[in-house]
Amino acid sequence: MSRLAPNRLSARQVAAHKEGDLCDGGNLWLVVRGNSRIWTFRYKSPVTDKRREMSLGPGYDMSLAEARMLASDARRHLNQRVDPLEHRRSEDALRKREAGVPFRNVAERYIADQAPGWRDPLRPQNWRRSLEIHAYELIGDKPVAKVDTDDVLAILRPIWATKTETADKLRGRIERILDYARTHGWRVGENPARWKGHIAAILPKPSKVSDVKHHAAVDRKDIGRVMAALTESQGVAAKAVRFVCLTAARSGEVRNAVWSEIDWETKIWTVPAHKTKTGKEHRVPLSDGAVAVLQEVLPLRDERAGDLVFPGQKRGSPLSDVALSKALHIAAGTKDVTVHGLRSTFRDWAAEETDYPREVAEMALAHAISNKVEAAYRRGDLFEKRREMMGEWDTACRK
Repeated sequence: MSRLAPNRLSARQVAAHKEGDLCDGGNLWLVVRGNSRIWTFRYKSPVTDKRREMSLGPGYDMSLAEARMLASDARRHLNQRVDPLEHRRSEDALRKREAGVPFRNVAERYIADQAPGWRDPLRPQNWRRSLEIHAYELIGDKPVAKVDTDDVLAILRPIWATKTETADKLRGRIERILDYARTHGWRVGENPARWKGHIAAILPKPSKVSDVKHHAAVDRKDIGRVMAALTESQGVAAKAVRFVCLTAARSGEVRNAVWSEIDWETKIWTVPAHKTKTGKEHRVPLSDGAVAVLQEVLPLRDERAGDLVFPGQKRGSPLSDVALSKALHIAAGTKDVTVHGLRSTFRDWAAEETDYPREVAEMALAHAISNKVEAAYRRGDLFEKRREMMGEWDTACRK
């Protein structure tokens, strides 16, 4: 019936129609279901050869004459072998882009959507901070559809040689945000922040302009003195640093540790998978010194701290990385060391002063196994050997 000549209905017939489908010819239909009245255009797609139906608007607000005009436009597209529904979607996408959604708004939406899947609770904050410092001043208010290669380079060039790691991370973040914008129809075309085949042809590789910098570590011969100074301090941050050292754990894992992860009876701290860098659960044997640190902070457990082992000053928030760094700098008497570097101190001690196999120390550090063959065959976590090793490390930290 849709192939019948158009303009078969009168305005009176349309107004009197109470239920069902009414054809005006020329692919135009009035569909009435209860209180719903909708004008639709029914046709066979010239692209897929499948039958489709496109809504033209509500029958209450749109007159028969207006519906016929829209149907006429749709037939014109069909005559040009263009699918009317796909054409309208393209037009809608174009309007979205022309409306100019600001880059800042898209970035915030991306972070909000991704945050539930990020293991590190501080990651959203880190993303926002880096964008605020380096990107928003230049493109924050610019329509995301108009962000181009020159914009990306204007952000990266000032810091590419001096803050290479930061710049590379920032480029990756901008790339993800622009990909996100494209999937929402807010921009089209190639991603101007893409490295391979694009930015790589303009800027040198990060490894060529910046040497790999290892985290500055306390010399293993000085660890006893530093740990003694930390023990004398009454601050929670100093206790957290001691716990980092005695467990060889990552700072973020310690700062976000909760009491429910601690098994006092077996002296095991179980770091859940969502908190680890490898995405796998990690069991940490607690030496006598590590248990002693926990006993020192146990009295601090209250409503303000919640379940956090090492609470920060803000209610319900963990200690900051900066707080731990300050505590270590004071104890070491220098700023030329890092909290993360304590893991290197432990690794150096294990390699130079013990006979433990390399894999035992690597397991203690919860390092991912890069060798696929080795990973396939290593089933256990060498826990008892690690417990013995961490006990010896505890003793070394007291000398």
